[in-house]
Amino acid sequence: MAFVPNFRSSDPARNGATASFDTVDAGLRAYMLRVYNWMTAGLVLTGLVSYAVAETSLRSLFFYTGQLPSGALAVRPTGLGMLSIFAPLVFVLVMSFGVNRLSRQAAQGLFWTFCAVMGASLANILLVYTGVSVARTFFVSAATFGAMSLWGYTTRRDLSSMGSFLMMGLFGIIIAMLVNIFMQSPAVAFAVSIIGVVIFTLLTAFDTQRIKATYQQYLAYVGPDEMAKRSVYDALSLYLNFINLFTFLLQFMGVRSNNNN
Repeated sequence: MAFVPNFRSSDPARNGATASFDTVDAGLRAYMLRVYNWMTAGLVLTGLVSYAVAETSLRSLFFYTGQLPSGALAVRPTGLGMLSIFAPLVFVLVMSFGVNRLSRQAAQGLFWTFCAVMGASLANILLVYTGVSVARTFFVSAATFGAMSLWGYTTRRDLSSMGSFLMMGLFGIIIAMLVNIFMQSPAVAFAVSIIGVVIFTLLTAFDTQRIKATYQQYLAYVGPDEMAKRSVYDALSLYLNFINLFTFLLQFMGVRSNNNN
């Protein structure tokens, strides 16, 4: 019979603590995998809906080609298109304020609906930019997101101190974007894009560490059903970070298409 060395301590208390740690660590890995699976599935659904709206007869329901004062043609949203642009914000607010009231099935249903509506709102990207530049920006976003999320998961540095700074930066971006709707300043738009890339790159690491840190806290007082619902909300946070990082990077890397018809 082969001899398998036992490196565990002879102290039962220490062995119990080690077993507990191993269990939590395995549970954390399984939980993070669930979160990333939800996020990835949401991105796939968003991409499929975006493609369907941009490349099929559904396009006419969401967009039309309008003429600018200069005589150039531009893609404009219809009434349904405008609704799809602002609808994701409503879904985020409903899910955020209903975190303690929604059932697991309701949270999952809202997540799928949100990702589909987000796909419709982002379909104009495929009409404005070339497919090659969109694909290139997507892969750069994925690589950046993956690297920052891995760093957030593995680093021993406490990133919680960045939270207030990132939230202030996020609100600053929103205010600047609203103001620039009226100013139409290219310089402001360029600055917002740079800050947006920085903010959502750091938020990816911050949220990954937050999810990891709060897992054990929730595990101590909620059941499996609540943890399953929690994974949907955590996936939503990472999903939003990725989408925003992608759209801000597109301002730099995107190549506009000459054919917007």
